[in-house]
Amino acid sequence: MSAYISELPVWQILCIAGILLVILEMATPAMFFLNLALACFLTALVSVYTTDFTILSIVWVVSSLLLIFLFRPLMVRKNRIEASTTGMGRYVGAKAKVLEEVSPQGGVVSVFDERWNAVSSDGSRIAKGEQVIIEKHENLTLYVRKDI
Repeated sequence: MSAYISELPVWQILCIAGILLVILEMATPAMFFLNLALACFLTALVSVYTTDFTILSIVWVVSSLLLIFLFRPLMVRKNRIEASTTGMGRYVGAKAKVLEEVSPQGGVVSVFDERWNAVSSDGSRIAKGEQVIIEKHENLTLYVRKDI
């Protein structure tokens, strides 16, 4: 096996290492191994022009550090922004349609084609078929007010 690997060109070995690092990133999504994989692919491009191990090592180390310190924070921030716009937070401020009369004791609304228990946040009764705005949520209950 090692005799076969030693016969491979350097760029192929670097591409294989990059693919393995991408697979490792999928197993541990920390946006760390992806940067090392990108550095492997970049170094593989450079290895087409030179096979000097010192130069390739420097290219890999420098590109890894640059990607980790410049690219990783951008990806982590993007993931954090996407995470904050999902879940229950996306319902607040959205419009819903009343399926069963909503009162302070309860009712049912439809939002994003989903059926939710709802409570009137201002104490009023809201008739079936009217539009409401979701003001907040507690557990699996939405607090709504009539849309003006």
